[in-house]
Amino acid sequence: MAESKVKDAPKASANGSKSAKGQPSKVVDAKTGVETAAQPAVEVLPAAHAGGNNSEEPLATSPDQPEFSKEVYMAWYEQMQLMRKFEEKAGQLYGQQKIKGFCHLYIGQEACVAGAVSALEKGDKYITAYRDHAHPLALGTSPNAIMAELFAKATGCSKGKGGSMHMFDKEVGFMGGHGIVGAQIPMGAGIAFAEKYNKTGKLCICYMGDGAVRQGALHEAFNMAMLWKLPVIFVVENNGYAMGTSVQRTSNVTDLHIIAEGYQMPNEPVNAMNVEDVHKAVARAAERARSGEGPTFLEFKTYRYKGHSMSDPAKYRTKEEVEEYRHRDTIESVRHTILTHNMATEDELTAIDERIKGRVQESVEFAENSPYPDASELYHDVYVQSDYPYIHD
Repeated sequence: MAESKVKDAPKASANGSKSAKGQPSKVVDAKTGVETAAQPAVEVLPAAHAGGNNSEEPLATSPDQPEFSKEVYMAWYEQMQLMRKFEEKAGQLYGQQKIKGFCHLYIGQEACVAGAVSALEKGDKYITAYRDHAHPLALGTSPNAIMAELFAKATGCSKGKGGSMHMFDKEVGFMGGHGIVGAQIPMGAGIAFAEKYNKTGKLCICYMGDGAVRQGALHEAFNMAMLWKLPVIFVVENNGYAMGTSVQRTSNVTDLHIIAEGYQMPNEPVNAMNVEDVHKAVARAAERARSGEGPTFLEFKTYRYKGHSMSDPAKYRTKEEVEEYRHRDTIESVRHTILTHNMATEDELTAIDERIKGRVQESVEFAENSPYPDASELYHDVYVQSDYPYIHD
């Protein structure tokens, strides 16, 4: 068995999350009226910061006893490896100028999506910002369609009109891919409103970056979501940097989840370098949403190994800081669990890796051989009314 790269972690604090006043976050049970701690204690990574990280921070580790079935761990491994290998190939192709425009990679943050998908149900809706390649991959969109979209080809999931930042796939419940910072937050609330209005029993999970919490739209959406008890899970993927600026330099509140306390919204921090923790936190939030108790705000403490976008050399952080987080790598953690508990052999995992490598290469060939959209496509998908008369003369 190969030596794992995953380190042992110190035990989690028993204190749980803290409010702005240093007290545990509280939630009032809607049924009993009893005030309780918002969540059990979890190991949570602090936000990254310029100048490196404290070596005593908890690391993503595999549990002594698996918390989920072999099938779940194997699915996580395959999903996250597909995200990782796809994004690595996208980065290479961008460097070759085969992918143009903006390109924001998800490398390092894979557990944020994989753990949510395993915790939610078919028919639930997902919406995010412009770091959006991994979400549809985990939901089942063909890598061919996503790669073709990156190439701006007609066979792409947005017909070649959206590119990297505007992926959509209604069939799997992925509602985008949005380029305006924070714009997806009220949209996520609106999608949740529709699910509640139509009595579907489904919910919306709305992702955002840590920079988006500065937008006024977040506060408007939070207020309405709590007022109407909308079935929405708000998730901030706090990778420590809003583009190239650390959270500590842009916010007086650095534990971003406590922003929700101004709206009495249940909230908690999550070690999102650990896919098990992500799954459990999302499952708790989903249970509240489906039972009519309304929204939850989760702070996924995570890390991206690459810059904000492909044009970002990330000189605002040290190589040591990046390497420290690589030791917490979520894919290595899941791999370690699988091997340690004899869920699969090295050869079986290698076979999965090779199969994924083949799928990614197939997507590249598909994209390269696909046509660009015809010029007439400029006038399609603008209005719902297909014969709208005022699009052009």
